[in-house]
Amino acid sequence: MNAVTQQSDADISTMMRKLGQGARAAASVLARVGTGQKNQALEIAASQIIDRSAAILDANVRDMEVGRGKQLSDAMLDRLLLDADRVEGIAAGLSAIAALDDPIGTVAAEWSRPNGLRIQRVLVPLGVIGVIYESRPNVTSDAGALCLKSGNAVILRGGSESFFSSMAIHECLVAGLSAAKLPEAAIQIVPTTSRDAVGYMLAEMQQYVDVIVPRGGKNLIARVQEDARVPVIGHLEGLCHIYVHGSSDPDMARDIVLNAKMRRTGICGSAETLLIDKDALETHWLPIADALTDSGCEIRGDELICGIDPRVLAAKKSDWTTEYLDAIISVKAVSGIAEAVDHITRYGSGHTECIVANDEAAVSQFFHDVDSAILLHNASTQFADGGEFGMGAEIGIATGRVHARGPVGVEQLTSYKYLVHGSGQTRP
Repeated sequence: MNAVTQQSDADISTMMRKLGQGARAAASVLARVGTGQKNQALEIAASQIIDRSAAILDANVRDMEVGRGKQLSDAMLDRLLLDADRVEGIAAGLSAIAALDDPIGTVAAEWSRPNGLRIQRVLVPLGVIGVIYESRPNVTSDAGALCLKSGNAVILRGGSESFFSSMAIHECLVAGLSAAKLPEAAIQIVPTTSRDAVGYMLAEMQQYVDVIVPRGGKNLIARVQEDARVPVIGHLEGLCHIYVHGSSDPDMARDIVLNAKMRRTGICGSAETLLIDKDALETHWLPIADALTDSGCEIRGDELICGIDPRVLAAKKSDWTTEYLDAIISVKAVSGIAEAVDHITRYGSGHTECIVANDEAAVSQFFHDVDSAILLHNASTQFADGGEFGMGAEIGIATGRVHARGPVGVEQLTSYKYLVHGSGQTRP
């Protein structure tokens, strides 16, 4: 599990082509493999995660040392950290994906034409998926398992911060593949921390990779979208908003805002901006502000919020476009739902937004007018997660509008083909 740190361009090229060739060959096999064999690989991998938990945790200690040396923020270190419970969660996630229905071969739609032709649209794998992600080692298992379940081969390129943890987890996935007699190249990981490998994957592997899925910060996503020569299922930053409507219950609003911001500040579903009706400030603001402050959250507000609460720091324009991934929240008082929607439209990233309200007309307008991948009513933004959606896990939250949107699970990692059944028809 040693990173290859000094490699020439020729070395990177040779290594990446070998990964691509292996993945393409494995994809051909996976397209014909039954559900039972894929599930067997996942269940054995889950057992291996538990059996090798000590080695995984030792590898994570090495990564945490590297992360501290790089002066990663507390939120980023929390993303990187593995403990016994999180390792058990990784294993449970593999079993949950194994328990999902297999989408491959599903007839998504069928119909008959007046000439007697019967047409079916059937789900098939995408082929070979490249997944580029940053510091969360659990993405290694989630992405590998989701791609396998959906019949795709995958090339994983994790962040340098999580290199040793990801390699240890990958060994468990490979053990599952081997035991189930599936090609080990079905789930591969780039065995170097060199950034040149990312560049090569994006620009030089069109014949091997069918789609790229990036998961990480704004800089990573921007690079992938700019440099990739294959389709990208994009996951932009999670600039998530909560709008507290005047009709909301004050206690519910307080609890939702606190959970959405502070449960885990370093995940993409963490709320970054609170919008609150001016008419609700007298009844709602102090309970919310007290809860946030008592939990250690820094509040940055507009002029009105600063004027009613001396604990609040003045927000800058950049605060409305910042994904803090930390115990910081920006707050703006709005004159109603129209202003709230306008703010989200102007500054949001299209990830996840929440309205806390008991007025059904306001909820309906919010759901209609806000165009983000996930919209919630009276529930924390931290539910923006494929596992919480019953999808077993996710590779990420797609914020684009093409192919996949929202949590990317097994069904979102498929394409389709048309099967047309006739009885001798010819076209006049």
